[in-house]
Amino acid sequence: MLRANVLQPVTPSRVIFACVHNAGRSQMAAAFFAASADSLRAEAVSAGTHPGQRVHPKVVDVMREVGIDLSGNRPRLLTDELARGASLLITMGCGDSCPYVPGLERDDWPLRDPEGLPRAELRQVRDDIRNRVASLIEARGWGRSE
Repeated sequence: MLRANVLQPVTPSRVIFACVHNAGRSQMAAAFFAASADSLRAEAVSAGTHPGQRVHPKVVDVMREVGIDLSGNRPRLLTDELARGASLLITMGCGDSCPYVPGLERDDWPLRDPEGLPRAELRQVRDDIRNRVASLIEARGWGRSE
């Protein structure tokens, strides 16, 4: 007897972008990821080891310049539950505060903290994050199909 091949739903890979306050770098990275990756292949979340009260207003402003609205985003804590099921953790300049999740692939992007940076330098950080996210998506084959 022949059995029909039944397609099983594929769970997308989950990437966690983490920094200390989850108020700048990781928020930008997750937003660029969501705007560029195929959500059926991969998804991103952002979190922090010591979340701030809000996303930095200057970060909201420079992301708005590129058409991404972070005004409704809120920093959140990186928990074991959030990390469970993730395939990749990317930390961003959090030094000794960077989380370690056993068994989870990890990469560190040494990015400057946007807090207190002049807008021109903050735009450089934003653009660096956008380029790194694009490279990650391309390298992993998570891009949207044409």
